[in-house]
Amino acid sequence: MSVVSRRAAAADHAFDAVKDFFFSSRYGKRRGKPGIADFTFGNPHEMPLEGLVAAIREGALPHDKNWFAYKASEEGPQAFLAEAIGKELALAFEPPDVALTAGAFAAISVAFRLLLDAGDEAVFSEPAWFCYEPMLLAADAVPRKLQLSKPRFDLDLDAIDAAIGPRTRLVIVNTPHNPTGRIYGREELAALAERLERASQRIGRRIFLLSDEPYRRLRFDGRGFVSPAAVYPWTLVSYSYGKVLLAPGQRLGYLAISPLMPAADRQPLRDAMFATQMALGWCFPNAVMQNAVPRLEGLTIDVQALTRRRDALSEVLTKAGHTVLRPEGTFYLWVKWPGGDPERQWNALADRGVFVMPGSIMNARDYFRISLTASDEMVERALPVFAQAS
Repeated sequence: MSVVSRRAAAADHAFDAVKDFFFSSRYGKRRGKPGIADFTFGNPHEMPLEGLVAAIREGALPHDKNWFAYKASEEGPQAFLAEAIGKELALAFEPPDVALTAGAFAAISVAFRLLLDAGDEAVFSEPAWFCYEPMLLAADAVPRKLQLSKPRFDLDLDAIDAAIGPRTRLVIVNTPHNPTGRIYGREELAALAERLERASQRIGRRIFLLSDEPYRRLRFDGRGFVSPAAVYPWTLVSYSYGKVLLAPGQRLGYLAISPLMPAADRQPLRDAMFATQMALGWCFPNAVMQNAVPRLEGLTIDVQALTRRRDALSEVLTKAGHTVLRPEGTFYLWVKWPGGDPERQWNALADRGVFVMPGSIMNARDYFRISLTASDEMVERALPVFAQAS
């Protein structure tokens, strides 16, 4: 008998492609080496955002003897975030609606444990962030994977509706969407909400929605944003500061319950939040990050720089025969290989020191993802390589 539990083995298998790419592939052997142009993960390739270190340093300076004591969701940051998120999303959040977490990873994990019993199904659409499936498997839930509607990668509402059955408990929506950069508008979200309401009545149990919004503030061309939490009352919102600060190693995020949710459903979630976070391994941010929340809230990476890189890369890739989906948000470009063999084309880029995220990791073999968090110097070095790729 294996020493690894069944759920751990299932989650491990779901991570195989990511593990192999990160540790064993040509990229894995060269990541971090000087001279490569790394467009794979959303990591920083320049010095940290101005103001980030000062905010963290200030948060580390103790004001009292309890500064570094055990921290759950502390009242000060919780109240601050309820007001800040409320203004941003035009929703009247109350402090108990907001649970501070160690990034969106923890927020999503907590949401799964709050909402899903063993064997419950969660629906999400691909291409998708490659962690949903293993995290669901680790929670003993059943992933139900659908396809977004090409070529624009819209939500396929008919497919979502058809996938909902007696065991469905959760639908996951990621907006702005990783990897495509799509932002789903109010009309599309309202149509989804109508389907979920009808389906909940049909199966006789409430279907919840998890709105995963870590790229919410990274939007191009002045685009607006509507959270599903403003459209469908039974929504939980996961958020991470790691994207807008470009500091994924400093774990800070939250899980927020839509204030539109009826009290009969909302209060039990509030009541179970602390115990769930504790049982999952104390899924709270550390004291320093919680203390820094008010100073971090106003910081953001340079969206103009992301726009400049997006436009330069899009132009060159399009001329080289690739199909580029112009992103509305996030810091990614979603690109279709110009026919032929994607593995050969990926290797051709790697031969010249340019590394992109293969779409096969997201079950989209014909595509690849470029992270615009690469430095300007990397972009300049890669442009002639992309221009010749085919």
